[in-house]
Amino acid sequence: MEKEKEQIQLPDNAFTELKPGEEYKPIMSPGQTYPEVNLWSVTWGIIMAMLFSAAAAYLGLKVGQVFEAAIPIAIIAVGVSTAAKRNKALGENVIIQSIGACSGTIVAGAIFTLPAIYILQAKYPEMSVSFFKVFFSSLLGGILGILFMIPFRKYFVKDMHGKYPFPEATATTQVLVSGEKGGSQA
Repeated sequence: MEKEKEQIQLPDNAFTELKPGEEYKPIMSPGQTYPEVNLWSVTWGIIMAMLFSAAAAYLGLKVGQVFEAAIPIAIIAVGVSTAAKRNKALGENVIIQSIGACSGTIVAGAIFTLPAIYILQAKYPEMSVSFFKVFFSSLLGGILGILFMIPFRKYFVKDMHGKYPFPEATATTQVLVSGEKGGSQA
């Protein structure tokens, strides 16, 4: 049992810059297969996306400020997986958190541009705004944002390992790993 807990612990160099020749060994070994993208994780990710998108949109339009939902979604994902007694759910929880947190970016972009469109429409009545134009422009913006993020992933995750603190990502990682440890750590 003690050996299993040791496997779930983050390596000492998880958040530090790697020295020349030093190698980072992630918790989820590339040589093993883990449950990640499946019906469970995608369904819960979409539920989290809808819930937190609605909350972010309401808060953004009401107060003018949005929140980042990655940590709360990670906590809920760990809680739901623990309650459902899912084994080796770290990969699934990462997918749930990723799907849910990406939607917040799309919502934040939409709620701050939509009022501008309507303000411009008041000055330029020939501008037309329809649900489909707003929907597809938000969808296209989200897809473009994700597509632009893909090439930078390897650079920031592998090549720049430990050079930037990324406090939210660090906290989210700690939450997900603590949930995988179980017991008092969760």
